[in-house]
Amino acid sequence: MQRIFISSVQKEFALERQALADYLRTDPLLRRFFEPFLFEELPAIDQQASTAYLAQVANCDIYLGLFGDSYGFEDSVGVSPTEHEFNSATDLHKTRLIYVKGETDQAKHPKMQALIANASNQVVRRRFRNSADLHPAVYASLVDHLQAHELLRFTPFDASACRDATLADVSTEKIQGFLRTARQARSFPLAEDAPPRAVLTQLRLLKQDTPTNAAVLLFGNEPQRFVYNSEVKCAHFHGTQRQKPIPFYQVYKGTLFELVDQAVNFVLSKINLAVGTRALSAQAPTSYEIPPEVVSEAIVNAIAHRDYTSTASVQVMLFADRLEIWNPGGLPPGLSLQSLRQPHGSYPANPLIAEPLYLAQYIERMGTGTGDMIERCVAHGLPEPTFALTDGFVTTIWRKPDLALEHVGGKTDPATHQVTPQVTPQVTPQVAQLLAVMKGDMSRAQLMAAVGLKDRGTFSENYLEPALAAGLIERTLPGSPKSPTQRYRLTAQGQKYTTKGESKI
Repeated sequence: MQRIFISSVQKEFALERQALADYLRTDPLLRRFFEPFLFEELPAIDQQASTAYLAQVANCDIYLGLFGDSYGFEDSVGVSPTEHEFNSATDLHKTRLIYVKGETDQAKHPKMQALIANASNQVVRRRFRNSADLHPAVYASLVDHLQAHELLRFTPFDASACRDATLADVSTEKIQGFLRTARQARSFPLAEDAPPRAVLTQLRLLKQDTPTNAAVLLFGNEPQRFVYNSEVKCAHFHGTQRQKPIPFYQVYKGTLFELVDQAVNFVLSKINLAVGTRALSAQAPTSYEIPPEVVSEAIVNAIAHRDYTSTASVQVMLFADRLEIWNPGGLPPGLSLQSLRQPHGSYPANPLIAEPLYLAQYIERMGTGTGDMIERCVAHGLPEPTFALTDGFVTTIWRKPDLALEHVGGKTDPATHQVTPQVTPQVTPQVAQLLAVMKGDMSRAQLMAAVGLKDRGTFSENYLEPALAAGLIERTLPGSPKSPTQRYRLTAQGQKYTTKGESKI
């Protein structure tokens, strides 16, 4: 809430000042941001009036001066309270809004004429005849003030400057990682060692040398310090309803790229994964009960197209019979729930966020995402996903746990309709997936591409390090773990695991 000091205690403006204060306190927009102060409303205190009103000027955010015909009471040095207030606001670098009554200044006190001339040399002033003129003029000035300070936006959220953020809040390492991917995937023109300022400028993520909200969300060191609601909340329920206590609940933070990877990994670690045999090929087949690309598409859509002005966060909820992804947002004009199931154009809610996600191959530009999800679910043997608008946008993907084993040529137990677990308990689904894609000596980049991950931290923490610790894979250069020519291969134990036969976690 910003404080407005309404200047002048002259009798000339007694009605206008009170009417203006009432207007600011009752207008539906202005009352949300501003609180007016009138000197007459100050309670009785043991302090000189001159000291009291100057203290109030120092405590205000905006000085609003009303200049009329009279100059007002002059102190021992011949200066009125109005001029003292204006000079104090100037010295303290307060925002000054000056309104002069009357169309000309000829009838005004000479000292008031001088004050108006002095003010006119410093700020743009507005003239008014009565309250009917004054209120719209003040309204326009305050709306301009809100827009200039990014408190009221007329530009999209992602294109707005991120308040209090500087280039130091953007990670050079994360930008370089993006450049490596974008150059390889989409032929992005900048070199991998391009400075952050050049990359952000190319992506239109700088506004007057300040990172935009999109820049901080995509490449920030601590994005949630500036946009706290950008986190993703993930929950796993054993039944089909939301019930407490929640068996597993995790709040993920990080850049939008990291949020996607973490949320996708959360889902894939909870749903069924089957690993088949090498009977028909050198590489054992694997299959999730839900295609990973469907999970990824639904989560990316929620994160990329959500309403970031909402205080809510994206929620990923896994139930026994379905996966629900909710985001605070809706559909853009021209799109309906029905049109999502048909070929349609791309209408990104946050275009400056969508562009880097496209360059890093997280999304496509063609508006084919929901159609692809439907086709892949049907081809996999799942019901079509459903889309709904409630207090936000909800994507529901239906589960069939037995499908994982069926897709690698296995069978379910007809008595229980469940897949019999045969995988060693300490081998997580992520490690099982990693082992299944390994063929010969492979680099970290090749392995990440094979399992469909782009975030190095997530890959190391959930795939690579656990597999190394379990003795299932090994480095080709064990003495130089950080060598750029480092490769990874199956150990004898890892080869034995992959040839055990079809299994499920």
